[in-house]
Amino acid sequence: MKMRVGMGFDVHQLEEGRDFWLGGIKLPSSKGAVGHSDADVLIHAICDAILGAANLGDIGFHFSNTDPRWKGMQSRFFLQEVIKMIKEKDWQIENLDCTLTLEKPKINPHLPEMKKVLSSLMEISEEQISIKATTNERLGYVGREEGVNAYAVVLLRKD
Repeated sequence: MKMRVGMGFDVHQLEEGRDFWLGGIKLPSSKGAVGHSDADVLIHAICDAILGAANLGDIGFHFSNTDPRWKGMQSRFFLQEVIKMIKEKDWQIENLDCTLTLEKPKINPHLPEMKKVLSSLMEISEEQISIKATTNERLGYVGREEGVNAYAVVLLRKD
């Protein structure tokens, strides 16, 4: 059996009046992330972690933010495509661990729905997914509610 670890990171600016997509769901919030697609920072970090572990580049290589095909695209699509890519190489996700950094909204009430959506998109069980959230203690761009970060670590397995 082979195993590989991948790490992903993403950051997006927050702006008043935009939809806030996180983990494949739309959160109630006065601010949302700015991006070429729906700017789902969590899914973008997950895609990078998976692609990195499989040595397949990064999300920007496959879905460039200068390509008009991806303008406004839901990040769920990107994750489904990434899963197809790793399956073609016979990789399977063993587990995924994610951390979000933002001041608000509070994420804990939304974790069950995020896990449900992500597990369906990645074709794994919810028990294989960990998502945590923390604040930046009001420091920096995250603390000023100007941006949101996501970190993801994935373990891939090939039998």
